[in-house]
Amino acid sequence: MGDFLIRNISEAMKRDIAESAQRSGNSLSDEAKELLREALKRKNEAKPETLSAYEAIRAAFVSENAVDDEFAAIMGEIEAARKKDFGRPFEDFE
Repeated sequence: MGDFLIRNISEAMKRDIAESAQRSGNSLSDEAKELLREALKRKNEAKPETLSAYEAIRAAFVSENAVDDEFAAIMGEIEAARKKDFGRPFEDFE
């Protein structure tokens, strides 16, 4: 295991962690690790699922119960346009 040093923690935050550690019967270090673990877990659970453009379009078609030959044709057109556009120089926005 490695060490992890956090600098410039406010006295109030350090006091809050120490009080929480005392209430739970943990050391200051163990309490800080537990708080970090819980925060990371909440952050990861709250992340919205990122869809690719293809997945987002497919989801829209699925919600309309329209995943059939029409969907395949539209996605084929999108893919053809994407391939045609690939490598094209960027426009000058000045």
